[in-house]
Amino acid sequence: MKQKLNLNTWNRKEHFLFFKQMEEPFFGITTTIDCTKAYANSKALGVSFFTYYLHKTLLAVNAIEPFRYRIIDDEVYIYDQIDASATILRDDKTFGFSLMEYTKDLQDFTFITQKEIARIKTTTGLFTREFDSNLIHFSAVPWIHFTSYSHARNFSYPDSCPKISFGKMMEEKGKKTMAMSIHVHHGLMDGYHVGEFVNLFQELMDV
Repeated sequence: MKQKLNLNTWNRKEHFLFFKQMEEPFFGITTTIDCTKAYANSKALGVSFFTYYLHKTLLAVNAIEPFRYRIIDDEVYIYDQIDASATILRDDKTFGFSLMEYTKDLQDFTFITQKEIARIKTTTGLFTREFDSNLIHFSAVPWIHFTSYSHARNFSYPDSCPKISFGKMMEEKGKKTMAMSIHVHHGLMDGYHVGEFVNLFQELMDV
């Protein structure tokens, strides 16, 4: 479900109109996340670390309202729920776009992700199902520690979905960290909102 945001009463109307006309309206940051406690918790719960931090990502995304904004036909809509389309690697080293439906319960989410990963591994190609706009584009490159990140973009396609990516887990003196990249549409949010997301995500990883 979604509802239209009233642009005339939105305090960011001028910002939205300014940034949405740009050929590249996305901006991005790369930061480092402490995942020491999160990794230990995932192992104690018997949940894959990928599933664990994807779930924490969606918890934070759904809690920060601008991350639920999407542009449809030049209007801004607020979705009630945001899911994830994660890239899933197959045995032949190709990948497909998945749909991980959000739920607050970690065990339910684990079942959803396991079922979807198994489904993707039996398919070929990129698009194996229909998608709505209530998504984040999610990817992990666990083979590489990165300090910056970019995405392939079709500027003619009206995309407004946030893109969140994680790198290789590093360890030093018992502390585990990962690089996290976040790219968002500047017409829908600013650095302040990305900061809110990063801070909340780190809090959730430390619980």
